[in-house]
Amino acid sequence: MTVYPQLASGALSQFPVQKTRRARTVVNRAADGSTIKLADPAGEVTEWVLTYTDLSDDEAAGLRAFFSAAEGTLNGFTFLDPAGNLLAWSEQLDHAVWQKDPLLSLTGNIADPHGTTRAWRLNNGGQAEQAAGQTLAAPGEYQYCFSVYVRSTTATSVGLTVGSQTARRTVSRDWTRIACMASGAPGATSVHFAVAIGAGDVLDVYGLQVEAQTSASGYKASGPGGVYEDAHLGDDDLTITTTDVNRHSCTVKIIHANHL
Repeated sequence: MTVYPQLASGALSQFPVQKTRRARTVVNRAADGSTIKLADPAGEVTEWVLTYTDLSDDEAAGLRAFFSAAEGTLNGFTFLDPAGNLLAWSEQLDHAVWQKDPLLSLTGNIADPHGTTRAWRLNNGGQAEQAAGQTLAAPGEYQYCFSVYVRSTTATSVGLTVGSQTARRTVSRDWTRIACMASGAPGATSVHFAVAIGAGDVLDVYGLQVEAQTSASGYKASGPGGVYEDAHLGDDDLTITTTDVNRHSCTVKIIHANHL
């Protein structure tokens, strides 16, 4: 799996990040003059413009090697959206994309920390730990931040799983955002992320988010998720300007089209 490189800082990009999404609508005009309009998901195009400054020699070399491997615009690669939530359907835990252990029950429409009812209640009715999560088609060697808002009526803890690593975090009666930073297995082409609760525990969760960086940014509700397979470079040339010793700058355009 060819993947867009992560910087030494653990980030995929620097500010500013420009992201543009263009949708397409199919219009059918009938003989009587009426029209029928339908969304055409296959025609959606997403474009990112990433501007880099003060790249190190190693980071600049990594971008050059990636451009060479992609052969400019020719070959596709996996791109993790630096401006999005990598998890899919973050507010629909009953969606098929979520993998749920059999004794874990879910209840929706729970009051969340932002004054709406988009949180979920997780109830473990079993005698062992139960979890809900997703497996993303993402590189194991990347650094990830997995974050979620949690609360419980009784003092307890929750496990945040990233790949084979699980970090325990304390849960209180008030909404608290917790996070875990970790990597998957080196060379792996997928990473599993999950929230695990103990036997008999009841936990409210909201705002589950995974990002390819070392700390959490503001929560972003997701639809299909921020893992874009078969993305392409927008240019066949990469111009890197050296601004000082061990300092370089460049701009990279990335395009993902559903119909390609």
